[in-house]
Amino acid sequence: MFCHECTLQNHIYHPLHRIEIWNRSFFQHITLKQLGVRVQLGHNPGERCYKPSPTAGDDFVVIGLDGIHEIALDFCGCTSAQIRYKQLLRMRWYPATVSEPRTAATFTVLQHFHILSFESKVSAYEFYHSLARHTNNSGLVAIRDRYSAFMRMVRQWHNLKQLGCGGRGHDPAGVNATAKGELAVLCPTCPQPGKNLPLDWEKEPLFTRWKYVLFVAIDANFRLKRKVVSSDTADPSLNAGWVYFVHKDSYKSYLADRATEKQERSTCVSHNAVNMADTKSSHGLAATGVGTIDCARHDMKLPNGVGDLQKGEWYINMDYIMCSALLILAMSMINISYDIACQYVGRTDGEAPERGWSNINRVASSTKEMGPGAHRDTLDDHFSDWNWKKITALGERFLSFRRTLHKKMVEAVKWTKEHSKALAELEKTIQPALIAQWKAEVESWEEDNSSPNPFESRFNHNGLITSGMDLEDQQARLRSSLANVSLHDTDNQKATTQTQITSLQRRLDVWARIQELYMPVVCQLRHQSSEASGKSQELKPEDFNLWLPSQLPAGTPVDQTLAGHKWELRYVQALDALNKVRSHLRLQSHMYKYKDKNVRGQVGSTRAKKIIDAVESRKHTSVLKYRCACSTLLSLGHRLEKCGWELTMHPLLDSDVKPMGDMEQQGRGTISWIWLDSHADNSCTENEHIQDCNIRLEWCKACARAHWWSEEVELLLEEMRQVLAFLRWQGSWWKEHMTLRTLNSAPAQEGLSAYACHQSALLWSDVPTLVSGGVLILESGEIDAPTIDTPPQL
Repeated sequence: MFCHECTLQNHIYHPLHRIEIWNRSFFQHITLKQLGVRVQLGHNPGERCYKPSPTAGDDFVVIGLDGIHEIALDFCGCTSAQIRYKQLLRMRWYPATVSEPRTAATFTVLQHFHILSFESKVSAYEFYHSLARHTNNSGLVAIRDRYSAFMRMVRQWHNLKQLGCGGRGHDPAGVNATAKGELAVLCPTCPQPGKNLPLDWEKEPLFTRWKYVLFVAIDANFRLKRKVVSSDTADPSLNAGWVYFVHKDSYKSYLADRATEKQERSTCVSHNAVNMADTKSSHGLAATGVGTIDCARHDMKLPNGVGDLQKGEWYINMDYIMCSALLILAMSMINISYDIACQYVGRTDGEAPERGWSNINRVASSTKEMGPGAHRDTLDDHFSDWNWKKITALGERFLSFRRTLHKKMVEAVKWTKEHSKALAELEKTIQPALIAQWKAEVESWEEDNSSPNPFESRFNHNGLITSGMDLEDQQARLRSSLANVSLHDTDNQKATTQTQITSLQRRLDVWARIQELYMPVVCQLRHQSSEASGKSQELKPEDFNLWLPSQLPAGTPVDQTLAGHKWELRYVQALDALNKVRSHLRLQSHMYKYKDKNVRGQVGSTRAKKIIDAVESRKHTSVLKYRCACSTLLSLGHRLEKCGWELTMHPLLDSDVKPMGDMEQQGRGTISWIWLDSHADNSCTENEHIQDCNIRLEWCKACARAHWWSEEVELLLEEMRQVLAFLRWQGSWWKEHMTLRTLNSAPAQEGLSAYACHQSALLWSDVPTLVSGGVLILESGEIDAPTIDTPPQL
C-alpha cells in the first residue's frame, strides 16, 4: 500500500505495471497515465530532459506480457537525441513503424510469443486477444485495437532474429547481400563441403567415398494449404528465398513456362498424389500444400528445399524444389528417396518428412488465412526451430551424443552382430562353391545393374503362378466389397471401392501381358470368350478370367513345368487354408464361451456379435480358398499323375466345418476329419530348382541385411566425425565475424563483437574429445572404430 506520490516514484523504472486504487469501497484498476506518470525516453529514468517532445506520445500504446497499456510518453528532442524508433529500441520496446511510431511491443512479449508459437503453435490472433482479455476481461472497457501492428512487429522480429543468427549484421555487405538459403539452420551431421568433409574427399576411392553421400527425402504436405488472400505485392516475403522457401519470382516463372505440360502418370501403383493431381480441388486456394526436401537420416529441412504446390504433387514443382536445394548443397553424391518414386534405400527409411509434418500441421489452421509473404515467412521460422531442436537433440550439452547418435549406434552394432551371426549359420548349410558363385553374381549386379538381378527369382513360371493366385484373392475381396455396397454408402466408401477396382484392373492388365508370353494359348481363349459374351470383360475386373493352368479347357496344351508349379503352390495353399479354418474355429468357440459367461446387455451383445461375425467371415474365406485349391489339385493331378494327396486332402463339406468339441456338446456324431492327425504325402515334394532358388534368394537377402547394418555402423561413425568437424567450423566462422565489420560507434562495435562471441560459445566452441567404450573420435578427426563384439558405451 502506497500513497499517490510514492506510487509515482516507485514506477519510474516500471512504467508498464498494472495497479489498483482503493475507491473507499473496493480496489479498482487505474493506469499510471491517469495518475500522472509520463515516460521520458532518451535519458535515465528521473533525469531531466531539456527538450521533451510530448505531442506524439500522449496516446502511445505498448503491448506487454501482462496486457495492452496506454501510456503518456515523451521522446527526447535534445540535439544529441537519437531518432525516435532508436529511442524506443533502447527502452527494449520494438516500434510498429520507423516513422512517427505510436505503438510498440516489449522485447519480452515478442520473445515470449516467438517461443510459445514454436511449442504450442498458438496463432498471433489468439495470443493478442488473450493479452486484450488480460488487460480487462469484463468486456465493458474499450481496448485499443493494435492487432495489425502486432502482426507486423512479430514478422519483423522473426526476420531480424534470423538475420542475426545468420551473421548478416556482421557482414559489411549488409542484409541485401544475403545469399539464397543462407539463413537456414544447417544439419551438422550431413556432409557439407568446405565445412565438415576432408579437403580431397571427391578423390577418395569409391569404397570409402560412399560414406560422404547425402541422403535426401522428398515429400508433400497437403494440410499446409493457403487461401487466396492478399498478394505478393501487398504482402511480400521478408526472407526472399534466404531460408527454406524457394525464391517466388524464379519459381513462378519456371511454373508459368511449363503450365501447358501434362502430368506424367504413375504406371506402377495408384499414386493419388500424382494421378489425381489434375482433379484435386483447388477452389479458393492459392496453394494446395507444400513440397519439401529433407535430409532423410536426420529429419531436417534443407535450404531452399520448400515450395508451394498449386495442383497436387506435380513433378514440375518437385523437380524445381529438389534442384534448388541441391544447388545450395553442392554435393556430387546424392541418394534420393521419394514415396512416389518406388525406391528403397538401405537402412534409411525415407520417412523423415512425415515425422516433421506432425509438428508443423498444427499451424495449418492459422497459416492458411495468411497472405503469401506471411505464409512463407511463418513456415520458414517454424522450420528453423525444428532444425534447431534437432541439433540440440544430438545429445546432452549437444556433444556427448548420449541421445540420438548414441541410440542409433547401439542399435546398428547390435543388429550388425545379429545379422552377421544369422548369415554365418545359413552359410553352414550351403556348399562353399554356391556361396562363391552367388557372391560373384551380387557383386557383378552391384557394379552393373544391367546384369541379372540376384535378388529376383529366375523361375518366372513360379512367379507368374504366384501372382495369378494373388490376383484371384483380390478378385474375391472385390466381389465381397461390391456385394456389401449399399445405396447409402459415404463418399469415402465409394472412393475406396473405386480405387480398389482401378488398382486391380491395372494389375490385371500388366499380368495378362506377361501371361501371354508364357501361355500363348490364353490370347485365343480370351478372344473367343469376348466374342461369345459380346462385351468386354475388362470393365469388370472381378470377373476377369485369369486362365490359370487348372482353368484351361480339357485338351488345351499346357506347359508341364508351369502346371507343376501351379500344383505345388496350390498344395501348400490348401494346407495353409485348412490351418486357418482350424484357427478360426478355435477362436470362434472361445469367443462364444466368453460371451455367454461375461457379456450382458444389448450394447455388449451387439459388439460381441460384430466381432464374432468378423471371425465367421474370415473362416468362410479360408473355406472357399481350401475348396478352390483342392479343385485345382484335382484338375491338374490327372495331367501330372499326382497320387496320394487325396488321402489327406478330403473334400471340405459344410458339415465338416465345426469345432473339435462340438461332438461332446451334442452327445452324438463324430469328430470332423479336419481335426484328425494327418500327414502330407512325402512323394509330393517341391521342385529342387525352386528350393535352390529360394535358398539363393534367402542368402542374398541375409547377406544384404548384414551389409546394411555393417555399413550403418561405418556411416554413423562418419556422421559423428562430420558433426564435430561442423561444430568446429561454425565456431571458427563466428570468431572470424567478430572483426569482420567496422563501425564508428565504439558501443555498437562492442555489441557486434559480444554477439559473435556469444554465438561462438553457445554451441560450437571447445569441442571435446569423444571417447566411448570402443568408439574414439580424436581431435585430429581420426576414428578408432569399435569391434562388433563390443557395442559402444557412450
